[in-house]
Amino acid sequence: STSRVGMRGRIKIALSIGILFLMGSCGTSKSIHHQPEIATYHQEKPVVIKHSDTLFSSGSNYLIRNKQQLWELYISGDALQRGLLAGSLSEHLVQKQERVFFSKVQEIVPSRFKQKLLREFLKWYNRKMYLHVPEEYKTEIYGVSQYVSDDYNALAPKYLRTLYLHGAHDIGHALQDLALVGCSSVAVWGDKTEDGELLIGRNFDFYAGDEFAEDKMVAFITPDSGHPFMTVTWGGMTGIVSGMNKEGLTVTINAGKSRIPLLAKTPVSILAREILQYASTIDEAVAIAQKREVFVSESIMVGSAKDKKAVVIEVSPENFGVFEVQNSNQLVCTNHFQSKAYQTDERNSKHIIESHSKYRFDRMNELLAENQRLNPLKMAEILRNKEGLGDKEIGYGNEKALNQLLAHHGVIFKPESRMVWVSSSPYQLGEFVAYDLNVIFNKEHPDFKAQGSNALNIPKDEFLETKAFKDYEQYRINDRIISKAIAEETNLTANFIAAYQNLNPNHWIVYYKAGKYYYNKGWYKASEVEFQKALTKEITTVPDKIQIEEYLKKIKRRRK
Repeated sequence: STSRVGMRGRIKIALSIGILFLMGSCGTSKSIHHQPEIATYHQEKPVVIKHSDTLFSSGSNYLIRNKQQLWELYISGDALQRGLLAGSLSEHLVQKQERVFFSKVQEIVPSRFKQKLLREFLKWYNRKMYLHVPEEYKTEIYGVSQYVSDDYNALAPKYLRTLYLHGAHDIGHALQDLALVGCSSVAVWGDKTEDGELLIGRNFDFYAGDEFAEDKMVAFITPDSGHPFMTVTWGGMTGIVSGMNKEGLTVTINAGKSRIPLLAKTPVSILAREILQYASTIDEAVAIAQKREVFVSESIMVGSAKDKKAVVIEVSPENFGVFEVQNSNQLVCTNHFQSKAYQTDERNSKHIIESHSKYRFDRMNELLAENQRLNPLKMAEILRNKEGLGDKEIGYGNEKALNQLLAHHGVIFKPESRMVWVSSSPYQLGEFVAYDLNVIFNKEHPDFKAQGSNALNIPKDEFLETKAFKDYEQYRINDRIISKAIAEETNLTANFIAAYQNLNPNHWIVYYKAGKYYYNKGWYKASEVEFQKALTKEITTVPDKIQIEEYLKKIKRRRK
């Protein structure tokens, strides 16, 4: 994962790459003209009844918004039916997510010439991706693509746009050597939980703008083959980032450190989807992962009710490993690899030293040591923890914290009981809504109601009611203002900078950005003071610290 210095910039580049590669003809002639298998399917489009702004149905399938503002989608059928139902029921959400992604394009790469260059490169880069996505999922994605907007047809055909959007995370990750996702996950079982059952918690720290996270969706899918499953997702996404199936198998993905590959292959979210739909044990999950070729490095944590434990499958373009803990009932996963297969991997070793992955890994272990036996409520407290090692105040939004205050969602799984808790906005601070998969997947007739079992919900975080939280939200607004002032060399008042720093005084970034702003103005003494203050705080990564030290050296040289 990257630091927040220039993180937005790097995210913008990654998103633009992920998006712009959709804009060309998306491949060589074969991939441009590729169509999935739909001839053998019943192709009639679903008829959707709109009951209200928050309830849509088609036959026994429906989409509803619950009181915690999570959308719940219930669909079943073959690959094409599932795609058509997901697309038609959540058409407004599918089109919104697409607009949020594409609206970044002009903002990020206004130059027509640069867009054309990227487009040509990405056309070549993605020429083989369609060969690496299982036919079933291409058909499902085709169904969804019938409901995307016509506004972007000039960029690429609907189906290809939707297919390649499933690789946007991987592509940004690959081309920028980026982990947009600084996720943390943990599994405990046996003597580490109150009832001995397996318990898994994870934060999905993917940030693609506030608007992207507004319409979170919890989908419950009963496919015509494989296992019924639930997933925490968003409109138009058929891949999996966090999910559990009816057999009590869970899958969560965490980005790792990648070499930049020369060819797009299987998107990791599609591999995770295949595991969730077709595996019921760890061995079955490993077998599926081994037969697919990915193009970025990723850790896939798999928990299993049948095996009563969890492992991490570590995949990359040139390597494969499975990490299992020995003589322990806890497994922690952040953004570096732990299996034997990667022990001599230089990229991974450098990542452990330079990034914040190891820090979060150590913090998770520290919190596990403080809690003798976990239950879902205690797990939520760990996922929401904002402090650094030794409970140090490291500033709100610091990526060294388990709770970076930007998560798309937090989720807790109790596989043996088939229970799932999904966070509601903002971040993972809102109420965690409880879902019982035994009840949901055994229902014979739909009742068109939200299926969360409110009695078992985990209350929202008390931090939401504090001045510190309101200050943090204001800090995020002001942080964008100062970043813009630095980029465009516009003026801010001294009062603005002081107020900005007071909103989040323990975060190194507020001093770093003030230092950069003053440096660009040629106010070197003021700049030096701010950079020195930044060095007294918990800086996110080694490269960030080196960058500050370089500024101080430049200031020193100017003095001579």
